[in-house]
Amino acid sequence: MHTISTPADFMKPSDLLYRNLLSMDIEESIRSQPIDGVVLLCECDKTVPAQLMGAASCDLPTLQLAAGHRSSGSFQGKKVNYGTDLWKYSDDYKAGLFSEKDWNELEKSISCSLGGCPVMGTASTMKSLSEMLGMMLPGTSSIPATHAHRKVAAESTGIRIVEMVREQLTPSKLMTMEAFSNAIKLAAAIGGSTNATIHLTAIAGRLGIRIPIETYAELTADIPLIVNLQPSGMHSMDDFFNAGGLQRVVQKLLPLLNTDCLGCTGETIEQIYGREMWENEASSEVISSIAEPFKDKSGFAILKGNISPHGAVIKKSAVSPELFEHRGQAVVFENYLDMLARIDSDDLDVDASSVLVLKHCGPVAMGMPEWGSIPIPAKLLKLGIRDMVRISDGRMSGTSYGAVILHVSPESAIGGPLAIIRNGDWIELDIEASSLNLMLQEEEIAARLAEWIAPEPQHTRGYPRLFADHTLQAHEGCDLDILRPTNKQEAVFVPPIVGRG
Repeated sequence: MHTISTPADFMKPSDLLYRNLLSMDIEESIRSQPIDGVVLLCECDKTVPAQLMGAASCDLPTLQLAAGHRSSGSFQGKKVNYGTDLWKYSDDYKAGLFSEKDWNELEKSISCSLGGCPVMGTASTMKSLSEMLGMMLPGTSSIPATHAHRKVAAESTGIRIVEMVREQLTPSKLMTMEAFSNAIKLAAAIGGSTNATIHLTAIAGRLGIRIPIETYAELTADIPLIVNLQPSGMHSMDDFFNAGGLQRVVQKLLPLLNTDCLGCTGETIEQIYGREMWENEASSEVISSIAEPFKDKSGFAILKGNISPHGAVIKKSAVSPELFEHRGQAVVFENYLDMLARIDSDDLDVDASSVLVLKHCGPVAMGMPEWGSIPIPAKLLKLGIRDMVRISDGRMSGTSYGAVILHVSPESAIGGPLAIIRNGDWIELDIEASSLNLMLQEEEIAARLAEWIAPEPQHTRGYPRLFADHTLQAHEGCDLDILRPTNKQEAVFVPPIVGRG
């Protein structure tokens, strides 16, 4: 049965708003047909969470089957990965360190098979979390698209879903609060995408489970990074699979997890992942341990202050160490087109200490596109600058990296304090203290907010208008308020079957 999909590279202005539409398509397709159990074919960023959201709302036995990641490419004798390496080479190209000939050769080399991004971007993150939640067969989330094991995974998934129907093992029995806690911890250990904070909150919300934004920081505070994978490390998803994949990671993480949670096999997490696995030297290079991690600082910092009263998110494992504490003056872009027009201008008043601020790319304004990884200005790239503090109410690709503060809530388009930041304002960031503040007196902030004028809505009709009218803010998962139950009892509503005599 076909539903819509969400091809992130092509959808404009953003694929996030269509995540919710896809979840509705899934839900209505399941509800309106005489279906007993469901296999959902997924792969990319929003497809995985959208399907889980729809399945959660229906609560019929469900399994996901992923298509797998694409192969790494080879460029000038080095392995290259679509996503993270593309951003790095793009910076070199803008800095004049990379010729047109090299750029054309890279284009032919970097994405040479079907599949999702071959790094720990949002697709790989969400597949991993789906397996941790018990919604994907153990060991199937990290199989490459080109690997023969994909067919074995497909057959095994088909066999298991029939058994799950007989057992009535439904999403609400698997995706419990304890399971979501495990998934959040896993996201930190693998260096997962910041997008996971929005998606997990939205999936849980469909089951009547509320995950406060602070939970992401609380649960990941003591979780180190044990996976050496781009964008937080150097290896690829192929290396990850060959090193034992997610099964090995969960096995290493078991002492920190709730091991009584059920997996889709009907066994506990302890029973599924506690079995002995074969070790090799390459394994420890890609997947380390809690005792000897790849990086001590991992997980998500939730930043609060007078810029983000409801929170903002930053991935600690992707931040340059010297920027964990920073104070700088704002360089403000009122919207994405303003940023594109001025970011590489020689006249831009910016230096390495500046804080780049991008407004009006939140859920109501634009459907929250991946514009948050604001490019480093060309004139700074030429000086060797490769990271700066950047702030927006948008998202960024899970393949991106840097001191990028995202998901500022409330967003600027509805009068969040981000809207009143001006060029030259001083901004202070302290990741360890979980704070993000505009260095102005409260009276000045209040006066600016009182003068603020709401922008004209960008979307005036159709589904984008419906989304803008009903979307929740980033800290609540950006689901539509009309799709979220207020409690667990209201979470699953199955209409009476009529007219199927």
